[in-house]
Amino acid sequence: MKTSSPRRTGSRRWRLPLLAISSLVLGACTVTASAGRPSAASWTADEAQIRAATNASAEAWNRGDLKGHLSIYVDSVTYMTRNGPRPGVGAIERDFTAAFFNQGMPKQQLRFEQLSVRRLGPEAALETGRFILSGGGQPDQSGWFTLVWVRTADGWKAVHDHSG
Repeated sequence: MKTSSPRRTGSRRWRLPLLAISSLVLGACTVTASAGRPSAASWTADEAQIRAATNASAEAWNRGDLKGHLSIYVDSVTYMTRNGPRPGVGAIERDFTAAFFNQGMPKQQLRFEQLSVRRLGPEAALETGRFILSGGGQPDQSGWFTLVWVRTADGWKAVHDHSG
């Protein structure tokens, strides 16, 4: 008569339940991982919202609506300048009013080109592009920018702007 050691018997007895538990855990991890990732359709809608906000911002600038232009930002935004980061929408508004506006109207018209929006995660995106200020009897000014966007209760908002 063959006898099996308690270790082998115990091992066989737990093999099937452990396999079932492992499958459930791995299956749950797979569901959780894919649930956190936006679908291609939802990302397409998010990207369209970010692009629309960027374009609306330029349109507001060109109408002389500086507050509308700045509405893409969270209040605590940081705006990177050659002298370092400038925190808050209020500081940006004061700087832009002094440098780019005259009697409530922009000195030059703003447009964006070569826009690219990349998803950084389900709640964050990175936008890069070129800004061009033209007209007003002044030489064109242009440069590249990077906006870091996050999803907020009010929709997509920029938390950081690095323009140069």
